[in-house]
Amino acid sequence: MSAKASKQNKKMEIRLAGSGGQGIILATIILAEAAIEAGKYTAQSQSYGPEARGGMCKAEVLIDEEPIGYTKVENPTFLMALTQQSLEKYAKTVDKDCVILVDSSLTVPDYLDPNQVTKAPILETAIKGVGKAFTANIVAVAAINALLGLVEYKDLKTAVLSHVPKGTEEINEKALKLGAEIIKNNK
Repeated sequence: MSAKASKQNKKMEIRLAGSGGQGIILATIILAEAAIEAGKYTAQSQSYGPEARGGMCKAEVLIDEEPIGYTKVENPTFLMALTQQSLEKYAKTVDKDCVILVDSSLTVPDYLDPNQVTKAPILETAIKGVGKAFTANIVAVAAINALLGLVEYKDLKTAVLSHVPKGTEEINEKALKLGAEIIKNNK
């Protein structure tokens, strides 16, 4: 845990990967806005194939206490993968001290150090715990924040509620709560 905890005051280079339609891009936008709410500097970017929904998707966010000069993630300090394909593509390029969060349904490749990987039931929590698969990205941002200690809960909640459709605030708040709990229960 100490390696993970020591990262919270350093520049975070965060890469989220999964499938188009899982809300990966919105998740990085929410993390970036939560960081701004917390008074931090941030830059966000994304890329995805022409398939958009269903194709592989990657989005990134930099979060730092200092102004950010170069706005692209070069050496991720954190990687989250929600699909096997995205885990296999992006895990090969991370350093041994990169913190990795994967959905519990994925198989972690043997070349990864088990101590750097946290498995959590992100997709299952959205489907069974919240009752709506489309909340997986909100479950994920709460899990990421609980794992890394990026911002206070109130800042994350403000960012989430500014992006969810009117009338879905309650279900998204439930997703936030459950996302944080899956990390706390995993420690």
